[in-house]
Amino acid sequence: MAGRIDRHPILGKRKAKEEVEIIFNGKKIKAEKGEMIAAALQAKGIRIHRFTIKNKEPRGVFCGIGQCTDCAMEVNGQPNVRTCVTPVEEGMVINTQYGLNRDGDNID
Repeated sequence: MAGRIDRHPILGKRKAKEEVEIIFNGKKIKAEKGEMIAAALQAKGIRIHRFTIKNKEPRGVFCGIGQCTDCAMEVNGQPNVRTCVTPVEEGMVINTQYGLNRDGDNID
């Protein structure tokens, strides 16, 4: 399910926010300034953030508070960025991560 909740029973109507452009796997997409990378991707229907090296299994948001590595992605060339606690910035380049960090260690 992609998109955003426009009206919440407790929080009320969603306020419009400034948009920025980010690049995900080579494709330009819009995100709300200051939202977490994982939230921006989820709003576009993107749920897979990385693949494990051993079994090539997909991973995405699990804890949502930066304690696990399931949402880790390569951001601006830096691997293992926890996208659930990292806000988007204009021009940010985000790529799906395939198992290894920059030191060649497995993060499974």
